[in-house]
Amino acid sequence: GVQIVPEEDEHKFPFDLLDPTKMIPEELVPVEILGKMTLNRNPDNFFAETEQVAFHPGHVVPGIDFTNDPLLQGRLFSYTDTQLSRLGGPNFHEIPINRAIPEVTNNQRDGIHRMQIPKGKVSYHPNSMGQGCPFQAMIKEGGFASFEERIDSSKIRKRSKSFFDHFSQATLFYNSMTDHEKRHIQNAFSFELGKVQLVPIRQRMVDMLLEVDEDLAQKVADHLGLVPKKLPQPITGSIPADGNPDDHHSLKVKLPITEAPSVSMANKLPTNIKARRIAILTADGVDDDAFTKVKKQLCEMDAIVQIIAPRHGFVTTKSGEQYPVDDSLLTAASVVFDAVYVGGGESVNTLLEHAGALHFVAEAYKHCKPIGADENGAELFKKAIPHLKDAEDGVITNGDLDEFTGAIMLHRFWDREMNPLPA
Repeated sequence: GVQIVPEEDEHKFPFDLLDPTKMIPEELVPVEILGKMTLNRNPDNFFAETEQVAFHPGHVVPGIDFTNDPLLQGRLFSYTDTQLSRLGGPNFHEIPINRAIPEVTNNQRDGIHRMQIPKGKVSYHPNSMGQGCPFQAMIKEGGFASFEERIDSSKIRKRSKSFFDHFSQATLFYNSMTDHEKRHIQNAFSFELGKVQLVPIRQRMVDMLLEVDEDLAQKVADHLGLVPKKLPQPITGSIPADGNPDDHHSLKVKLPITEAPSVSMANKLPTNIKARRIAILTADGVDDDAFTKVKKQLCEMDAIVQIIAPRHGFVTTKSGEQYPVDDSLLTAASVVFDAVYVGGGESVNTLLEHAGALHFVAEAYKHCKPIGADENGAELFKKAIPHLKDAEDGVITNGDLDEFTGAIMLHRFWDREMNPLPA
């Protein structure tokens, strides 16, 4: 589920993708681009609504047409074959997640997995048996119209010069990241290249990263025990048989901006905790506040709260009240939660002796997530996290729920990565 909402302050659509040195006047940019897409729900069924989505660059709305980009032109027809093989037949566009909102009336009939039941006998146009129906939509009725473009040139089999700008967008993306995001990119390259068995291939990839950013290349090279070196031109070996190698040198266009902060996920922190998944870690003997105060406040803020205990069934509070357990430490994992809160009371003594509870808390901390507790519940933090400081961002030990929810809004506390827990 998405909706388009206006974007007030961000740099809208800074440059022409075909000519990155040229800015696009804002009044010429379609309104859909000037907005942003806001995800407003999760799929009800991941397979039906995500795995079966049939993206196709040839499916456009009126007002948008295709550029002469050779890669796009190739994909305009090849994506049909892709979806035919992915989704098993010619009627992939009729699967619920792919079907058009208005009724589609055309001459397409039959074939495997047909969802609609069209009436009539004809599957061609023009026709007399169906009185010519369905008629093609006119432009004034919303029918498609190609953009009229005057062309006066020779038709040749050759890539445009802009095709050889291999690195400017990658550099812009990397420059737009925060320090911890850059660190994650460095570690991701190091992890994946570390599994490549042939050292010359590792070396070439590190050398290519040098074209994006020197610090990125150096960090990845250090992890792999390599030294980045400048690649000779042409960088790519994809040269036609009769092509002149000098015509295939890579270039790096100077873009009108050096970074785009809106690209960074760290710059998109929410202002509430709606839909955040929060685990309340507890056991028998827990203070009633864990339910009457903590869970109540979190739920009122539209968070998703689950009770995690050593076993399934019910937990009995200090006053004798019983509450159902959502999941047990045998099957639950902290990685599926955004934050963890430890309920106080006698339950803490049980959790201190439970290896699963210690691991649950330590793993949440290791993944830089907010963890909270009152002074009693904080004893579990001290045992699970040996190097925990008395005052540390994202770790609430005084039971202050406002501090805890404020920490959840900040999402993660990436400084912990600089002094991580042992695996």
